[in-house]
Amino acid sequence: MRVLVVNAGSSSLKLRLLDAGDALVAEADVDAPRAAVDEAALRDWVAGVGPVDAVGHRIVHGGERFRSAVRIDADVVAALHALTDLAPLHQPKSLAALDAVLHVLPRTPAVACFDTAFHATLPAAAATYAVPRAWRERWGVRRYGFHGLSHAYAARRASELAAGAERVVTCHLGAGASLCAVRDGRSVDTTMGFTPLEGLVMATRSGSVDPGLLLWLLEREQVSIGEAAAALEHESGLLALAGTADMREVVARADQGDGDARLALGVYGHRLRAGIAAMAAALGGLDALVFTGGVGERSAPVRAAAAGGLGFLGVRLDDAANAGADGDGDVGAPGAAARTLVVRAREDLEIARQVRAVLG
Repeated sequence: MRVLVVNAGSSSLKLRLLDAGDALVAEADVDAPRAAVDEAALRDWVAGVGPVDAVGHRIVHGGERFRSAVRIDADVVAALHALTDLAPLHQPKSLAALDAVLHVLPRTPAVACFDTAFHATLPAAAATYAVPRAWRERWGVRRYGFHGLSHAYAARRASELAAGAERVVTCHLGAGASLCAVRDGRSVDTTMGFTPLEGLVMATRSGSVDPGLLLWLLEREQVSIGEAAAALEHESGLLALAGTADMREVVARADQGDGDARLALGVYGHRLRAGIAAMAAALGGLDALVFTGGVGERSAPVRAAAAGGLGFLGVRLDDAANAGADGDGDVGAPGAAARTLVVRAREDLEIARQVRAVLG
């Protein structure tokens, strides 16, 4: 089965066509500014790549209803539109992509694969916020978690690289960043919550902040809701601390003694180490620590900063292996109690796997 994987990004539609053996047949990024997909370019690309047997769409939010991948029909599409309020920045892009591909491939079976679904296994203690019952029951306020497709693939790949590793912490570090505690392939805790704002410091997102701080700004300083939302989503994180959202630049400037960059790297590493330790606590220990995503895969200094404070969990890096990491591999020191792995992010493989499982 040849599966077309569709991933709607901030300004483009990422297309990956995989054959029955998961080899990459073709790939393209089609322009989609403000969720407006260039349907003509999409049609031309599809026409040139040969047969497509099925389509897998990455959908950011599945709410409480969609706890696993599902074949797309009119009822599913309507339900996905109803979930837009839970993910107003991401869901419209996914739905625009779904609509465009449906126009181009109207008779090809399509499957929705959800970033939230992997975290449907969170125990109640990890998923529940200590807020009024009415909020939880009326509005579905709970920890949903995100990056599930990446965490699922990274955890499964870790089990191949480190046989016997049952307690795994996966670190998806990119422009967005989150951690996941995985026991025997199931998510039991994660850092993102009701929205992708919670948890780690990210490129332009704040990560967790005191909710009392937000109330103070809204009530005392008359900061508008729109201003607060824009600041937390687009003007915080590394950008706010170092003046750049690019981790490569932050690391380079920190090495040159830049104070703001050093502070940014310090804050990022502090939150990252604390989060990993919390995930390990949820697992009752740690067998393998996995780095994935653009920063996780490519930034040896970030991996070193994280691992440097985690010796009490058995994490110890091989400096040469860490500096030379390229693709999937083990960067831990020989004899370390916990394995430390780098895994290339491959949500496309996870989506294709789920598509085949749904369609049989």
